[in-house]
Parts: sequence; C-alpha cells; structure tokens
Amino acid sequence: MLDMSTVESYRPLLMTLAYRMLGSLSDAEDIVQDALADYVMTADRVNIKHEKAYLIRMVTNRSLKLKQSARKRREFYVGQWLPEPAIADGGVGGAAGALESTNGKNGNPANYIERQETITYVMLVMLERLTAVERAVFLLRETLDFDYGEIADIVQKSEANCRKIFSRAKQKLQGSAEEGGGAEAIDPMQRNEEQAWAFAKAFMQAAETGNSSALVDMLAHDAVFVTDGGGKARAAINPIEGSERIAAFFIGNARKGTMGDSFLPVDVSGQPGFIVIQNGQPAMVMVFGWNVEKRISHIFIILNPDKLAGVTNRFVAWS
Repeated sequence: MLDMSTVESYRPLLMTLAYRMLGSLSDAEDIVQDALADYVMTADRVNIKHEKAYLIRMVTNRSLKLKQSARKRREFYVGQWLPEPAIADGGVGGAAGALESTNGKNGNPANYIERQETITYVMLVMLERLTAVERAVFLLRETLDFDYGEIADIVQKSEANCRKIFSRAKQKLQGSAEEGGGAEAIDPMQRNEEQAWAFAKAFMQAAETGNSSALVDMLAHDAVFVTDGGGKARAAINPIEGSERIAAFFIGNARKGTMGDSFLPVDVSGQPGFIVIQNGQPAMVMVFGWNVEKRISHIFIILNPDKLAGVTNRFVAWS
C-alpha cells in the first residue's frame, strides 16, 4: 500500500529542484504535481527500489524538456529575463516582525523551496548561463550530491561525459562571477543578514535623499543593475552598468516618486530582498548581491506582473 505521507515528504526537495532548474515557481509546481500524480498511478510501483531517486529522475527529465522548450520561447521575451522570486512566509531578518508566521504551507509554493546557502537568487541568475543539461548535472551534483553514475542514468549520458559537463558548468559559472565584479556563488553578505538589511536600507535611504556620493560608495565600480518587466511593466531593456549610472538611475526615479511608498524586507529565494509597495500593492521585488569586498555588485528588480502574482497573493494574505 502506498504511503502518501512519505511521497508528500519529498515535495519540498522536488519543488526546490524544479524551481532551480526552471526559475519559475508556477512551472515547478505544475511539474511536481504531475510527477507525483503519475507516480501514484504507476502500475509497477512495487518494483521501484529507490522511491526518492525515481521521483528526482521524473522531475529532472520533465524539467529538462520544459527548459529546452522555454529557451526557444525566451527569444521573444521583451527585455531581460529574471527568475520568478520565491517569497517565503515569515521572511528573514527584519521581516520576521512584520510578517506573521503561519502553520503549514498554506498552498504557497514558495514555502516548499528549501533555503540553502549554495543557491541564492544571484546564483539562479547565473545558472541561466548554462544549457538545460549543464544545469541539471550541476544541480544534481552540487546540491544533491549525486554521484556521476546516478547523474548519468538520469540525463542519459556517460559518466565521463557527465564529469566534463559538470566541469564546463563550473567554469561558466566562475566566468559569470568574475564578470560580475567577483561575486561569489555564496553571497558574502548572506552570512550576516542584519548587515545585509542595514546596507540595503542605507542604499534606499541614500537614493530617496539624493545622496549620490553615498550610493556610489556602496556600489562596486562595475556593478550591474537588471530589471525585468517582460513588456508588461516599464523597465530598462538592457542592463545598466557602472556605479555612477546606477546611482543616477535610482536618484532620478526617487525624485519622480516611482520607487514606491514603502519597502517590506523578505526572503527572496534564500537571499535578503525587498517587496516595494506602491499604492498599497506590491509593485516590484528587489534583490541585492554583494561582491567579496561587501559592495553591491548586482541589483535585480522584478516588475513583470506575471512573476509577481505569487508575491501579491502572499501580500494579501499577510495584510
């Protein structure tokens, strides 16, 4: 007899894997739900020796197929594409007092995402440099500690090929980090959330008060600012690079009153971030990344309303 409690216990792991493969909460939720439903209906389930590994294989293969088709659709995406932010109930750091914790998952797919230092939001963005297969091999090896024989069986490659794929993925990610001002896969500021909140708050206060020199001092000289409106919200088509240009952008928008009425600190995909509130509703999600010198190396802003749907639902539940 199938123990549904055991099957359900794998959902957080499977959701985390699918989300990291796809960068989309809604797609990850659909894939995991379908995989679990199909597994329950599997006739020869009694012959499956390793239930967890079997489910991981199902989710990985389905994620691979969807990721490969999504790359073709991405060619028609307006502007920069960023991963959907996963906002967990209760937030972290300064958000703990602002958000009431709730029992269970309450239907919020973001609550199933496991938080790990190795994969932050910044890292999710970097993972977009990889092919679908490279991403699968990297995640299975780096975050689930699968051996190359297990990975080879899942992605249908030889063990030797999987080793090469993993090495190539690591090199691509390292190159991406170096291009981003030396940012690490593990954000150095993530280890000190209070300091991260303080820096982020100081940055926003400097923008609001028009303190250009303070902004430039907090930014890495080669910092990168990326916005994602998806053609459905006003956003920069191309990344803005350089501390002075980024500072000018924030000060200009603060003067126009387009930077929101208030900021709510939350956990964004395992990393400190803000929900920016405008007219009582979430208008954007902002995430900061730091380099090894503890200067802001990345700023990501998600404005696409499709990607903010889950955030808006959580905000309404918290209100």
